[in-house]
Amino acid sequence: QVQLVESGGGLVQPGGSLRLSCAASGFTFSNYAVSWYRQAPGKEREVVAGIGTAGGSTNYADSVKGRFTISRDNAKNTVYLQMNSLKPEDTAVYYCRAARIWDSIMYWSQGTQVTVSS
Repeated sequence: QVQLVESGGGLVQPGGSLRLSCAASGFTFSNYAVSWYRQAPGKEREVVAGIGTAGGSTNYADSVKGRFTISRDNAKNTVYLQMNSLKPEDTAVYYCRAARIWDSIMYWSQGTQVTVSS
C-alpha cells in the first residue's frame, strides 16, 4: 500500500520555524524525486521546493529561497522541509509529491496545514 504521510504542520508566529516531514512507504523511495507544494485559500497549488533522488540536487521557489531547506533521508524513506523566518504569506496547506524519475508515476500526500499568524 503506497503512502505518503506528512507531519509537522501547525500554528506558528511570524519569524518562527517549523519542520515538515513526509514519510513514504509501499514503493522504492530512492527512485523518486520529491517536491513540496503548497496551496493557499483561493490560490492555485504552487511548487515550493524539490529534491533529486540522492539529495544532491535541490531547487526552490524564489519566495522561499534562503528561508526553506529541503532534505531527504533515503534510509528512513523521509523527506523534510525546514521552514525558517516564516511569514503570514507562507500560510497554506502543504503537500509532498513523489515522482518516479523515468515515467509519470507520482504520489501525493494528504496535506498538512501551516498557519503563520500572531
